[in-house]
Amino acid sequence: MRDILVTCAVFGVLPFVLRFPWVGILLYTWLGLMNPHRLAYGFSLNFPFAMIVALTTLFALLFSKEIKKIIWSRETYLLLLLILWMCLTTTSAMYPALASLQLDKVLKIQLMIFVALILMRSFDRIEALIWVAAASIGFYGFKGGIFTILRGGAYRVQGPDGTFIGGNNEIGLALAMTVPLLYFMRTRCTNHLLKAFMTAWVVLTAFAAIGTQSRGALLGMAAMSAFVWINSRNKIVTALVLGMTAYSIANFMPQSWYDRMGTIETHDQDKSAQGRINAWWMAWNLSKDRFLGGGFDCFQVPTFAIYAPDPDDVHEAHSVIFEMLGEHGFVGLALFLALGISTWLSAGWAARRARKIPDMVWVSDMMRMVQCSLIAYATAGLFLGLSYFDYYYILIIAVIATTWLIRRRVAGLPEGEWALTNPAGFMAGGRFPLRFPWKKPALRKIPGSG
Repeated sequence: MRDILVTCAVFGVLPFVLRFPWVGILLYTWLGLMNPHRLAYGFSLNFPFAMIVALTTLFALLFSKEIKKIIWSRETYLLLLLILWMCLTTTSAMYPALASLQLDKVLKIQLMIFVALILMRSFDRIEALIWVAAASIGFYGFKGGIFTILRGGAYRVQGPDGTFIGGNNEIGLALAMTVPLLYFMRTRCTNHLLKAFMTAWVVLTAFAAIGTQSRGALLGMAAMSAFVWINSRNKIVTALVLGMTAYSIANFMPQSWYDRMGTIETHDQDKSAQGRINAWWMAWNLSKDRFLGGGFDCFQVPTFAIYAPDPDDVHEAHSVIFEMLGEHGFVGLALFLALGISTWLSAGWAARRARKIPDMVWVSDMMRMVQCSLIAYATAGLFLGLSYFDYYYILIIAVIATTWLIRRRVAGLPEGEWALTNPAGFMAGGRFPLRFPWKKPALRKIPGSG
């Protein structure tokens, strides 16, 4: 039954992708993040849904009247340089077969990222992308939160097998990134019942993130809370809300959770933590010896035998920093960090600028919550090897496109250049658009464009 439902859902939307290529980005995002086919047990488990959607989107874009230009920005150039550098490091990879397979996966993801940078040319499309991304991971937050509460937090929340978020640590990072986006979605609702549902969804996802028993997710949630408090206009009320939430969760979780979280302070006695440190030293030694790094999937037994302090303690990178360092060297790490920092700064600029435009205050809120998600990724990512996680790059798309539109809204477009505009966003008036996505957005010239 699940196989049939997923198949009907995907192929049922494909006709609309042919008419509106940007809907293909939403469908591809849903498949890439939620992985609904991985929840089935039959033919759909390994069916190439994502490839079919990607090809349909590319075909539709080719014959559509969409503006076929990539949104170029500082972040776009950095992302392109990072991809090209990954291709270069693959040519001298320590394990060519493994590196080629991983590069193929990364390039497929990045191809659709650049397609999205062509299609995400309106605020309503950007907001719809945020909704789909957050709801895709939030699905596991909703049911994972219920699972955590019913089981008293004694068992770990896991993601679907065979995906980026299959392990408890991986789904923990994704859930931590999703909490602020769900909160933003809540602020866009005016219906009281929908708002109450979104409140429950935020709380359940927070419980699910803690219920993964991931130390990285806990640190990510703590870092996000600090950022929210620092940027809040009413720090006393915010402190009370955050404090009560933390107190409720702390009193709910069992002793086994405390025992695991307590190893953060006693990492020198924890074998898992020591294994990660050994892998980090291996990545450091490897990158000093090889300018291009070891290439994708270089964290293998022979590599540890050469570069690790303890050659018998073989681990994955368990850190986006050391994963990039070991696989792509210091240059790859520098490009990766520059991309993250640049995205963070651009999101902050967009939030400050949008706050000054009366009909775009909601865009400011969206960018602040995206910044919170980036904090969760950066903090939890210090202890998880998810450098190529498409969720992170979807947030980069949102920041690039939003910044691009705001600049043109403020300064005006050059003579004759057009862009899709809808300052009210996807959730205009706090309700789902009745004709979405069948209603074709109108092309309007931004005031001041000549």
